[in-house]
Formats: sequence, structure tokens, C-alpha cells
Amino acid sequence: MKIEQIYTGCIAHAAYYVESNGEAAIFDPLRDVEPYLERAKSDNAVIKYVFETHFHADFVSGHLDIMEKTGAKIVFGPTAAPSYEAVIAEDNQVFKLGNIQIKVLHTPGHTMESSTYLIIDEEGKEHAIISGDTLFIGDVGRPDLVQLVKSEITEEILARHLFQSLRNKIMVLPDEVIVYPNHGAGSACGKNMSKETVDTLGNQKKTNYALRADMTEDEFVVELLTGLATPPQYFPKNVLMNITGYEQLDTILDRGKTPMSIEAVKEQMKKKEVILLDTRMPQAFSEGFVPSSINIGLNGQFAVWVGELIKDIKAPIVLITEPGKEEESMIRLSRVGYDNTIGYLEGGIEAWKNAGEPIHTITRITPQEMDRLYLEDKGVLLDVRKINEFRSEHLEDSVSLPLNELEDKIDVMSKEKKYIIYCAGGYRSMMAASILYKYGITNLVDVLGGYNAISKESTLDHTDFVCPTSML
Repeated sequence: MKIEQIYTGCIAHAAYYVESNGEAAIFDPLRDVEPYLERAKSDNAVIKYVFETHFHADFVSGHLDIMEKTGAKIVFGPTAAPSYEAVIAEDNQVFKLGNIQIKVLHTPGHTMESSTYLIIDEEGKEHAIISGDTLFIGDVGRPDLVQLVKSEITEEILARHLFQSLRNKIMVLPDEVIVYPNHGAGSACGKNMSKETVDTLGNQKKTNYALRADMTEDEFVVELLTGLATPPQYFPKNVLMNITGYEQLDTILDRGKTPMSIEAVKEQMKKKEVILLDTRMPQAFSEGFVPSSINIGLNGQFAVWVGELIKDIKAPIVLITEPGKEEESMIRLSRVGYDNTIGYLEGGIEAWKNAGEPIHTITRITPQEMDRLYLEDKGVLLDVRKINEFRSEHLEDSVSLPLNELEDKIDVMSKEKKYIIYCAGGYRSMMAASILYKYGITNLVDVLGGYNAISKESTLDHTDFVCPTSML
């Protein structure tokens, strides 16, 4: 028996490849399924099943593409109602895979159909659980996503379901059972996930706040529902795609891998609904970019920020990328359901420059330069980190405007004031700067290294006092 975790850090996602005696199963796959197909091919194994722990909100699953390419059966837990062919398992139903067994444990709480898969090895020993968003390392799945879809079930009802699922289905398993969750730190599907992505159940019983033996159901509900951040706006759209289905990734790539001339791109730029998305890294973007383009760099939490910042999941997208990064950009867009790439700027930014087309730049400054500029000009120190980061520590005179709220506040921002923008490390602040530029707010600079550098190098006062945002 083989169990392999296939982890994708940029969206904090774990899929699983399980193989026994020439038969394989994939659990919670991403949209780009070739790595799973290649993994099975290397074992001379046939993919028999695609197991889904629930209808995911933070990514679009690759279960339909795997079924189309291999004939594997899709399996969901009880109460799931997809719009396509799938096996809806019963609680405690057992599936044979080679010489091992996979037992369905219905564990509602994160969602009603949420299920945990118990892996029983060749000797009949309970070996591991693939727990989806029911149990993470250090945390459990948030039950409040029910508010994203029409339902009579409340988040409190789901929280109570989760309490019972954890205690009656999971905590009764042997301590040596290995826990394989769907996400790690950085995912918005929980609030306190560990950077570790695997552990024993016994250790989780000792260290996971939600598994405390002395916790009552009421205490669990209060603790679980306290401190949850607002779910990203793209979550309900991904849930719907996972329920109803979607286009094959191959079709999306064939459509999007269309080189566009400068004139063709300029024609698209005239259309209000078209997004000009530059996926280069912040430094490269700052040194020269196409007017009205926004920057979300590939070498970060690209898909997550696409989902946060591009509100229309069906918006036509024209890409500007580093040479050879066009397909990777499209694949990573598709992971969160942004399937409408219509082409890319042929030759990239260099072609645009060489043709003499207008170029914008953004000045980046060091923390020491920030100090001088602020003390001389009294520009607005604009902190675009998440509110919990800001509350932890920030520059005393700074204003909090989280990146995912920026576009909604454009109308209250000034074209006369100077904005000195920072995030944690310089990745998000360039996204913010690009959005402001798109709306004509160009009197700004970006702080290199963000607050990580500012906290070490700036002489301005720091505080954890939360100031108002009316200074924009």
C-alpha cells in the first residue's frame, strides 16, 4: 500500500494518491490532473476511484477530468447531490482498492455531506484517515460556509454536527491512526491550522483545541465560531462549479493559449469587462507595465488573490506573463474557476516596450526612505495587510485598508494625497499599487520588504493600537 500526499503550497492544498496491488484512488484532486495520472502510470496502476471529501469552496476539484480521462468512479459521502454521475456512498460503506479497504465515515459539520475516509491496510488494521476539512492539524473545518449558499441549516447547527462527528466517528479511532487533512496553514477553510500537514490522531487529541476531552458541545460551538474571518468572495462560486460541473481544463487551455498582437490587446483594453492581468513578480512589474493592468505575481498565493480581487469569475482575461509562463498562469487561474482567459500579449512586456507603447512604473523605496518621505511630506501610510496582522503591530500613524477591500474603497481615496503602501513582504502591496493605478490614483510609492523590513529598519513609532480608516 502506498499513501502519498501531493501538496500545493500556493493554495495550501493536499490531495492524496493511494495505491494497492495495481489499483489507485485519488482524493480531492486539483483541476490540473496530469500529475495524478503520471503517478498512477509510474506504478502501472489503474485509477479506480476519485474520492471527494465534500464540495470544496476554495478550489475547483479535478474529479470530473479524471473521470473523463480514466473512467474512474467519483465517490461522495452521504447527502451529496451533484449534477453529474457519481457514487453517493452510505455511512460506513466500504470500497475495495487492491488489497486494502476504504471506509466512508460520514462526518457532517464543515458541510452536511462532509466525509472522512478511513484507510484499512492489508492486515485489516485501521491505518489512516483522509479527513478533508473535518479535521486539520491543529484545527477543524469552519462551519460558517453554509451562509454562502441558500440553506435552512445554520452555522451553529453545523458546528454541533461537527462536535458529534469528531467525538463519535474520529476520536474513537486508535491513537496511532495517521491524520491526512485537505489543507495546511494559509488556507481560509480554518482559523488555526498548523504548518504541519500530517500527524497522528493521538497527538491531535493532546494538542488540537477542538479535540479537548473536557470540552462541552456548547463550549465547542462558541470557540469554533469565534474569530472566523469573512470567507473569500469566490468561495460560493467554486462550490457551485464543484456541484454542477465545468469545462475540461484541456478545452480552457486550448482557448486561452492564443497569442494576441499589441493591436488586439489594445482593442480588448477598450472593453470595461476585460481584465488585463500581469502575472510577473512585483519588482518586474514596478519597472514597467501596461496601463490599466493589475499585478498578481505567480510566485505567491496567486490563485487565492485572483479569487479575492477579481470579483467576476467569468470576466475575460488577457494575460501578460514572463516568457513561457502563459500556460502555468492559465492552469493556476483554473484552480479557482477563472476559466475565461482569451489570450496573452505575444512577446510580453518587451514587445509592448519595443513598439513604443506607453509604460507606467511604480517607485519602490526602502524603509529608511519611507521614514524621510513620511516626515517630509506627511503622506498616508497605507497598510494593506489583513486586519489581524494590522492589529498585531503596525506603524502608529498608518491607516488599515486590507487588500481585498481596496477596490470597494476607491471612491473615498484621494488623487491629491500621496500614499506610502506596505504589506508584510512586498507582494500584496504591489497588487494594491496596481489597482490604485488602474483607477488613476498614481501619487504613490511601494515599500520594499514590507512590514518585515519596516519592523527592523524604520525609526517611526510602532503600536498595536487600532486607528480608524477615515484618514484615506
